[in-house]
Amino acid sequence: MFLSSLVYIIICKWVFPPITITQIDNRFSYGLSRNYVPWNRISNNVKLAALSSEDQTFMDHSGFDWDAIEKSLKPRKGKKKKLPPGAGASTISQQVAKNVFLWQGSGWTRYLRKIPEMYFTKMIEWTWGKKRILEVYLNVIEMGPGVFGIEAAAEHNFGKHASELTREQAAQIVACFPNPKKFSVVHPQSRRVAWRYPQVLREINNVEDDDDIMDMLKN
Repeated sequence: MFLSSLVYIIICKWVFPPITITQIDNRFSYGLSRNYVPWNRISNNVKLAALSSEDQTFMDHSGFDWDAIEKSLKPRKGKKKKLPPGAGASTISQQVAKNVFLWQGSGWTRYLRKIPEMYFTKMIEWTWGKKRILEVYLNVIEMGPGVFGIEAAAEHNFGKHASELTREQAAQIVACFPNPKKFSVVHPQSRRVAWRYPQVLREINNVEDDDDIMDMLKN
């Protein structure tokens, strides 16, 4: 089992996963719209929007944002406080591990997934590198009912390719996370997306100042 998983991890360093458990589940309920595209065919606007919204410490952590995890575990008195944008306990690396190799699920199955999720998260950090992790993330994550990856999302919502998305359009797509089945980018736009995407645009300024991120985008 270990050797087969290791071989598959190494293969996925260069080859996109042919199918994922999440995609199979959706295929029978919502259908499957997916079109993998390489790094250079994804607008930098999309990469910046994803990093600013989902994982602003992406270049600095080794798979886990321990500060965010600690904050998420602390009890909160009174009204539930929200973590700031980009400060969720689940990093992009963890989301890739879950989406590519494991399952979604909730309840007890969520806790059952945690140990293999840690294993796959560390392995892709060690073998893939940050650029490949982000590239796979933007190709496999669900971005609408049955819509997986940024190319399918760009075509579905705006009738254009991922390489052509403006910063505002990229922010709108990212703003539908973490529930793209519930929130709509357009036709009509969900209130949550309309409220969230201007925040994503502002948060991009935080990641644009990161030299490591900008170096990654140049390559």
